[in-house]
Parts: sequence; C-alpha cells; structure tokens
Amino acid sequence: MMKKFLLIVCGSFVGTTIALIVFMLTSVVMSIAIMSLGSQMGKASSSVQKSSILYLKLNGEIAEREGGGDVSMLDMMQGNNTSSIGLNTLLASIDKAKTDKKIEGIYIECEGASAAPATLFTLRKALKSFKQSGKWIYAYGNEGIDQGDYYLASVADSIFINPVGAVDVHGMASAVPYFKKLLDKVGVEMQVIRVGTFKSAVEPYMLEDMSEANRLQTEHYMGSIWHNMRDSMAADRKIDIAKFDQMTDSMLVTLEPDSLVKNKIVDGLCYPVDMEARLKTLTKLDKDDDLRLVDPADYAPDVEETVSGDHIAVLYAVGEIVQTSDEGPMGGTDGIVGEKMVKQIKDLQDDEHVKGLVLRVNSPGGSAFASEQIWKALEDFKASGKPLAVSMGDYAASGGYYISSGAQRVFAEPTTITGSIGIFGMIPCYEELAENKLGVHMATVKTNENADFGIMTKRMTPSQRNAMQLMVNRGYDLFTKRCAQGRHVTQDSIKHIAEGRVWDGMTALKIGLVDELGSLESAIKWVAQKANMKKDYKTQNYPAPSTDWRAMLNQMMAQQYELKLQGQMGMLYNWHKELQRMGKRDHILCLMPETLIY
Repeated sequence: MMKKFLLIVCGSFVGTTIALIVFMLTSVVMSIAIMSLGSQMGKASSSVQKSSILYLKLNGEIAEREGGGDVSMLDMMQGNNTSSIGLNTLLASIDKAKTDKKIEGIYIECEGASAAPATLFTLRKALKSFKQSGKWIYAYGNEGIDQGDYYLASVADSIFINPVGAVDVHGMASAVPYFKKLLDKVGVEMQVIRVGTFKSAVEPYMLEDMSEANRLQTEHYMGSIWHNMRDSMAADRKIDIAKFDQMTDSMLVTLEPDSLVKNKIVDGLCYPVDMEARLKTLTKLDKDDDLRLVDPADYAPDVEETVSGDHIAVLYAVGEIVQTSDEGPMGGTDGIVGEKMVKQIKDLQDDEHVKGLVLRVNSPGGSAFASEQIWKALEDFKASGKPLAVSMGDYAASGGYYISSGAQRVFAEPTTITGSIGIFGMIPCYEELAENKLGVHMATVKTNENADFGIMTKRMTPSQRNAMQLMVNRGYDLFTKRCAQGRHVTQDSIKHIAEGRVWDGMTALKIGLVDELGSLESAIKWVAQKANMKKDYKTQNYPAPSTDWRAMLNQMMAQQYELKLQGQMGMLYNWHKELQRMGKRDHILCLMPETLIY
C-alpha cells in the first residue's frame, strides 16, 4: 500500500513538474514572439524597389492606432498577418508614398474592411490627396466589394471585379437589440432613471421597441452620414445622384456584373490573374516579374516612435469610459480608464518637453464620475498655459463629449457621431427572478429606513427612486454646465440641443458643438501654431505601448477567447457582451446606446 502511495505521489510530482516546464517554455516562446512583434511594429522598409505599388488589403479591422485591435497568438507565431492595422499607419504610409518616386501608385484589394464611417472618411480623404499628387489608384474585388470598401474604392481611377463578383451598396440601416422581453422572461427589472428625451441608451431595458424620439434622431444623423457618403461616391464615379439612388435601391448586390459596368459602378470585369497583368503593365514590369507590392505596416514611418525634445502629445482616448481597470467591459484594461488617464494627463502637464496636447477621442462615453475626473485633469492642463485641442474620431458621444467639451478647439469629421449630452442611472432588480423563478426569499433586517437600498433583490421605494432622480438631475446639470463653460455659451442654449440627442459631425458644427471639420492632423497643426512651434514640429503618441509581456500575454489570451466565443455565438455575441457589461458599469452613466449600423 505504501509503495502504491509513493508511486502516486511521485507520479503526481513528475506530472506537475512536466506541466510547469511546458508552461515555462510556452511562456518563453510567447514572450519572444511578443517582443519580436513589438520590435517589428512601425518599422519602415528599406527594401522598396523601383516600380513598387503601395498595397492596401482591406480585410480586417481598421483600428484607431497601430496595435489597437485583436491579435491572434497562433497567427502571430505562424507569421500570418491577419491582425488589424492602425488608421495612423495607413495615413502615414499614404502620405509618404505621395512623394516617394519608387511608389508608382496604390492598389486597393477589397476583402471587407471593418471600420465606422468617420474612419473611412479620413482614409478616403487621404486617398484623394494621393491622387492629386498625380499618381494612380486601382481597386479590385474578387468575390465582391461591400459598401465600406466601395466608399474607399470609388476614389480609384478604375475599379474592377471578378466576372462573377458583386458590389453591395445598399444605404445605411441601424439595428438596436431590445432586451425588455428577455429580462421579463427571466424575472429581471431594470430600474431606470434618466434625464433627456433622446437619451436612448436605456430604451433596450425599459421598452420593447424604439421610441419616436430615438427614431427621429437616428434617422437624422444616419441620413446626414449616408448623404455625405452617397454624394462622394456618385461624384467620383461621375454618376447622377438620382441614378445612384436608383441603383442603390435596386438590390445592387443581385445585379449581373455586366450591368455594373454599363451603369459605371465598376469599370471592368477580370479575374485575379488578369488584374495582376494590368498592374504589371502600369508599372512597366515584364509578365514573368513579380509585382512589387509594399505593405503599409512595413513601409510607414514609425508612428509609435519615442521622440526626444519638444513635441506635441497626441493622447488616445478610445473605448468605453470606466474609472478603474477592473470595471472594464471584460474586467480588464480595455477602454478609457479614468484613474490612468488622469495620471497620464498630469504627467504630460508636468513634462517640460510637451508643448501642447491633442486628445484623440473615439468613445461612446461611460462612467459619469470618471468623465468628470478626466474633464478636471484637462482643465488643469489648460491652466498650465499649454494649448489643448480635441480630435473626434468615429464617436465622441455622451461621456466622450463630456471630456471633449473643454478643449480650446474641437475638430470632428462630417461623419463623426457626437453629442448625446444626457445622463441616466440604471439599477437591476432580481426580485422576480429570486422569489418566483428560483424560489429564493431574501429576508432583510435594517436599522434605518433606506439601509437596504442597493440590495438587488428588492425594488426601490418611491422615496428612493425620487432621491436617485435628484442625483441624476444634478449630474445632468453639471454635464450641461461643463459643456456651456467649454463652448462659451449659456447653459440654457446647451440644454436646448442636449436632452441626450445624438448628432452627426456636420450638424454638430452648425449647432456649435464643434469648432471645425478636420482630421487629427488638422488638430495637431492648430496646437503647433498655438504653441509657436515651427513647421518641423514633432509629435508623440500616448499612452506608450505596453512593454509588460505578461500583461500583453494575458490580453492576447483573453482576445483569443473572445474571438472563439464570437465565432460560436454569431450575431448573439453582441447581445451577450451588452448583458455582460451591465453588471460592470457604474449606476450613473453618460453613455450612448449600442447601435449596429449596416
């Protein structure tokens, strides 16, 4: 018996030791892979040959910043380049290629880029600037070209598709999941307190369908964004707008490819091998030569380079706003973490080499408390005498607008989604679930009238709800006060355009929520001028990329899990994520609703 016991113990010890060794070796391999990836990111290629083509393969997420998207550890270790690319990298590579004599033109391969309208607008503007340099752009879709890709491809001198390919331009539609029926079935009641007729982030939890106010605002901002996109595509393809509308409404994706050529949606039909031959002719290469395609990630200047001396700081504020890292959507550090952002702003304020700041905002909002802390840090930065501008990306709404409102100059793209100046509180009640679904009765003993407030198996009393409403009202009053101070207008004028209403960038300019339509580069130039810096000023991105390999490893493992879950759940994944976020958010929020735009 003792011998058997010793064999079991020894076996367990050996097994544990082997497992530890395997884990350590795996960690080392992953660490080397991560460090290798980090050393390669942003490096300019020195092997660009004459007659080269900048190759834009639209097949994944276009993130705000290089390294900002999901990374597959397996793909990375196998050398597969399937991760997202940063908008800053794409813009830097296009700008560099304009004056590079070795780059003949740009080839856009349309495979389905994932990006919001403002990101696409910025990239499209860069492509038009490239064309003005006198160089050509060609685009090709093999299986087909979807709407976002076509918006970019319409800039090209010529667009080709496979003879059995398709083009899908259909206009815009939004889909908002409403959870009220689901919550009723499981016995969960969302107790909602809000200010703002248009503050629709709470609607999915209290209504079964979209309110008229929400439908009105959605139709307005989506219509404005679509008209901007449609007019641009029609103009560059030299198609009458009425004709383009007719084609859009005709289920374009179902039409014969020949009719797409006839109606000037595309310029020709060809197989990939024929497209390759066209590009060789354009670059004067022999048919047996390989095309000299240059990847933007290898070609672009080092957009994450650490600079020395005086510079302008570009601080990225991307994602949902939370106060601490463990409040993030997945309990991690995704999004804008208030306590970290405040410290970063203070460090930039105290850094004598930082002569000005551009806050790049791409956020739907989040915690009202964290938004106020970030606002205060930015006010302190301004008080130091350094210029501050905001550049809005895809979204700068609700809390995203809160942290933007105090800037000396606010820039947005015409297709930016902004505003949503409103606030709400949302406390779930599980009384029906516990008592009637699970058969669990919660007995409470209390010393004071409201000692049981916050117990989620008990509904709020009328007096508790009134107290919460007063708290939310104070939050809304403070929010509109901050906006009025920043925009140098009366609080009543802000309240007139607030009410939680969402606006597109073009309309936001007209009603005074932003100062100017322009890109991140426009905001940087403005700060440089205010800081009396010369034309050869330098910029540096913040926060600096993480160098903690353990944190990067944990993040990548979490991303792999999320990607696998997304693949398994399909369209249900977004609903699952929204329900998951509910339990991690503050009770008082400045947040715009989750909207799926097709």
